[in-house]
Amino acid sequence: MDKVKVLFVCLGNICRSPTAHGVFQHLVSERGLSQQIEVDSAGTSDWHIGRSPDSRAQAAALQRGCDLSALSARQVSSADFYDFDYILAMDNQNLQDLEQVSPAGFSGYLELFLPYGNIGEPREVPDPYYGGEQGFDQVLDMVELASTGLLNHICKRQGWS
Repeated sequence: MDKVKVLFVCLGNICRSPTAHGVFQHLVSERGLSQQIEVDSAGTSDWHIGRSPDSRAQAAALQRGCDLSALSARQVSSADFYDFDYILAMDNQNLQDLEQVSPAGFSGYLELFLPYGNIGEPREVPDPYYGGEQGFDQVLDMVELASTGLLNHICKRQGWS
């Protein structure tokens, strides 16, 4: 059986997408699906390649039992469109940037991530980088909801319980 591969994308890959990566990976592990689902994250920019997630994102996630320290920022590559089934953007600008570089033959899901949380509005995960620590907690709240919804969606599509 092929793995389902999920890529989370934000601008710099140091706040929102590694948070989604870590939270979703944690849920996948809790459900015993690590052999069936592969998770990664990337940024549309090359600003932070090789850097660890923002220390505030790491601290907020760790308070909820999710360790982001092993993650390292990378930029989206053309190969990602051939490797991943789900490429999920944190906001509309990153979605537009991804759509511009997506090859015509991409057959996966290229869409916003937050709607999987079924919360209505907002539809975008706000960038907490320039705000205070409460912004990272808000992002975690949103990401946890959307991650649960995404995992349920994938399990239903794949026929997994």
